[in-house]
Amino acid sequence: MSRFAVQNLPLTGLKRVTRQRLVDSRGALTRMFCAEELANAGWRKPIAQINHTHTARQGTVRGLHYQIFPHTEMKLVSCLRGEVWDLAVDMRAGSSTFLQWHAEHLTADNGCALLIPEGFAHGFQTLTDDVELLYCHSSAYASTAERGIHPQDAAMNIAWPLPITELSPRVATHPKLDVHFQGLDP
Repeated sequence: MSRFAVQNLPLTGLKRVTRQRLVDSRGALTRMFCAEELANAGWRKPIAQINHTHTARQGTVRGLHYQIFPHTEMKLVSCLRGEVWDLAVDMRAGSSTFLQWHAEHLTADNGCALLIPEGFAHGFQTLTDDVELLYCHSSAYASTAERGIHPQDAAMNIAWPLPITELSPRVATHPKLDVHFQGLDP
């Protein structure tokens, strides 16, 4: 019996993973990751890194980040506390959904996670104060491969649900996409 319900989302390879929570008189158990069960959703590599973030203020935007080849990565993003609007942008060269984005509402209570394939940029906006996220990554962070896009780039026309209250200095200086950007190589 699978502990995960996987739903395809509008961008090829992007998935919503809904976890089954087992509850009894003692409390609850939620399986956060299972390589065997998530292989059917496209997760084919070991987990190389797990990160935990805390974001203090509602309206804060983190991202949009991605890594280039050979350090491209899949991410499984889960909300442990609060609520976020979690977003992925298809950056893959030749993709039928190139530069399109999709967002999901992740909360500590809804049991949903976003499974983001390689070749996507990722970011989120906090919908509450004191948000905590847990990320599983298929590749370790490589500073030489890290890239970012400004979250207010008109080329993507992202409709953030709240006014942006805070960006880190690094994110605020992320470039906008060059008109000649052809996408990420697979």
